[in-house]
Amino acid sequence: MGRTRSKDEAHPEARLDHGGIATISPSSFTSGFELVVDGTPQSHVDLEDPTHLHFEYVVRMGAVIDQLRAGPLTAVHLGAGALTIPRYIEATRPGSRQQVIEWEAPLAALVREHLPLPRGAAIRMRIADARAGVQKLPAALVGACDLVVSDVYSGAQTPAHLTSVEFYREVTGLLAPTGVLLVNVADGPGLAFARRQVATIAHVLPEVALLADTQVLKGRRFGNLVIAASPSPLPTEWLPRMLAAGPHPAKIAQGAEVVAFAQGARIVTDADAVASPKPDASIFLR
Repeated sequence: MGRTRSKDEAHPEARLDHGGIATISPSSFTSGFELVVDGTPQSHVDLEDPTHLHFEYVVRMGAVIDQLRAGPLTAVHLGAGALTIPRYIEATRPGSRQQVIEWEAPLAALVREHLPLPRGAAIRMRIADARAGVQKLPAALVGACDLVVSDVYSGAQTPAHLTSVEFYREVTGLLAPTGVLLVNVADGPGLAFARRQVATIAHVLPEVALLADTQVLKGRRFGNLVIAASPSPLPTEWLPRMLAAGPHPAKIAQGAEVVAFAQGARIVTDADAVASPKPDASIFLR
């Protein structure tokens, strides 16, 4: 296991078991801290205000979560990062029960030590591969989750085995009848990877929506798309107005737009799955 080490108190870091360096540093753009892995910003956390969501795609995930049924949630998070979304849910829905599955033990230890969770938060961390971890979750979670978030990155890419129809069948087995799956997908011009992901998820769940910056959704630049999916109609009545208002204006595609987006895209299987495309390093300098 890698050990946390620090050149100075403001920039603690850890060498990861599977390669690379994770670093926590004060944000250059806003309040709070950023978790960066090998030059790729992976999370932003504001310890003073956990409802402050900085990254655009995380703001959109938060907007969907806000539409879920009132009260505490049962949630499973694949990929820990700095635990931004679990902290948000704890702050906005006290009493929620949350399970987080993270592949890198040194990263989890770094975050726990330098970005500690609120006292009393019911957030349990499990160290495991996301797919293997899902298979080992308590049986009581099967069919009982209000929310499952898949936001797993090895460096700047989602591993191939977490993109297939077989994987999504395992994950969606956790969802309650009205539960929602949120998936962070990063892609660039042409959106070939994102189109296949939408087709794959739509093969498993009947209700699918896409949330993204308009230019990203049109395939004009690299960026993040949030896929929201559910066994039941998605609670999106107020989302178009919220997303258009900002702070990061975006669009939500539903129904015929989603069908058109995925038209002709092949469903991903374990046999032909590939990792998400790697962005050019310059994207993180914007």
